[in-house]
Amino acid sequence: MNEQMKELLLIEQGNEQAFDNFMTRHSQRLYNYAYSILCSKELTEEVISDVFLEVWNRRKKLAEIEKIDHWLTTVTYHKAVSALRKEMKHKDDVSIDNALGFDFPQMVSPIDSLISKEDLSRLNHAISELPKKCKHVFYLAKIEQMPYAEIAKMLQISIPTVNYHVGFAMESLKKALKK
Repeated sequence: MNEQMKELLLIEQGNEQAFDNFMTRHSQRLYNYAYSILCSKELTEEVISDVFLEVWNRRKKLAEIEKIDHWLTTVTYHKAVSALRKEMKHKDDVSIDNALGFDFPQMVSPIDSLISKEDLSRLNHAISELPKKCKHVFYLAKIEQMPYAEIAKMLQISIPTVNYHVGFAMESLKKALKK
């Protein structure tokens, strides 16, 4: 039994320390993701609180979830979209394509020290120039490493559409970096 499964079983039993550790480990990633959709600190904090409240409320079934990271991302996405809808006050006026001002979060990784600041700046600029939905799909596929089928289900688009967005993003980024 791996560490994650042990932790989930402890949470299932109501162990608050295990739940605190779980929240600490996942909160920054989920916060960055929700903020990239909502662009509001207050709304994002509210959404993340709702996400972890849902985790606690579903603690008896957490161990049954195969990919907890992907599940958390999906729950965060749905809660963020719901928050956007509430903000707009008129459900019918909200189009996800128009409402999601998806801002790709600035990533810092060990490889960044190998990439020149100029190249990193060009890459970030190229990412920012991608269409909103394309940027979002690219983030889920390449940063969150979600399977295309899960992305399609979550965003209610087809798998070929996911493929198209990822391919378009990759081609755009290649062209930007060749310049």
